[in-house]
Amino acid sequence: MNMQEQKEKNEGLQHEGLGIKIRSNDNPYLAADMQKKLLEPRRLSSYFIVLIESGSITYHLDARDFTLTEGHLLFAMPNQLFTPPVKTADLKYFKLLFDENTLALLPQQFPFLVNPFHTPTIVLDGAAKERVTTVFGILNQLLYINKHATDTEILLAYLGTLLSELNSAYFKNKEPVHILNPNLSKFIEFKLEVETALTEQPSINAIAEKLALSTNSLYRIVKEYAGTSPKDYFINRLMAEAQRKLRYTNTSVKELAYELGFNDPDYFSRLFKKSTGKSASEFLSRQDLSGE
Repeated sequence: MNMQEQKEKNEGLQHEGLGIKIRSNDNPYLAADMQKKLLEPRRLSSYFIVLIESGSITYHLDARDFTLTEGHLLFAMPNQLFTPPVKTADLKYFKLLFDENTLALLPQQFPFLVNPFHTPTIVLDGAAKERVTTVFGILNQLLYINKHATDTEILLAYLGTLLSELNSAYFKNKEPVHILNPNLSKFIEFKLEVETALTEQPSINAIAEKLALSTNSLYRIVKEYAGTSPKDYFINRLMAEAQRKLRYTNTSVKELAYELGFNDPDYFSRLFKKSTGKSASEFLSRQDLSGE
């Protein structure tokens, strides 16, 4: 097996016409001695969803641990920092990854994917778990068994069905918010703009203008869904990014400041300490960079 074939095997089964991959017990993890490189922290380039059918496993996402058991689902979006776990005994699961281009081919939006309530997990009830598991199974069959023969439209139809189920489950019992609430839509646009322009550090006025909102309207919307001001949300996101880079790269504090769009490394250091309670160099010295 050449290196490219091994890479494709490691990354999971992928449809030739779409940026969509799947893993399950039918196409399991590699042996432990082959997983070391794959288990290193990395930034996601696709949307990621994992459903646990049975067993238990803990994922590390954006410096937080999420332990999943039967009927639990975890999802993440591109650019989040992700550490894959070692597979536990007796684990039954489905993992699905798909890119922005694939998502754009679907006829509707799925607001849950940007996690407006800051809870990247969904606990499915019995009926929903059965339906979602069935759709995962169909996608697994289409991508794993019939991957060379499956029509793209069929795959997109089942992906849309899956995301519709998860969107409904995510927003269930979270009244009075409605998935088509225009304020929620604007908050989702705000979160995406923050992710896209993070290191450019645009002004809040510029973001509001891009979203066709007044600064006061943007403030009210972000305060409603994030509990903080747009400026503080942006700073908190920058500081989270700084902590990730300090934890998982060999970047110096000065280099990191410039990389995150700060012209003054001293200002970055002061802001980091104000936000986290410790200096960037102190944070760096305390990190275990083994990734274990």
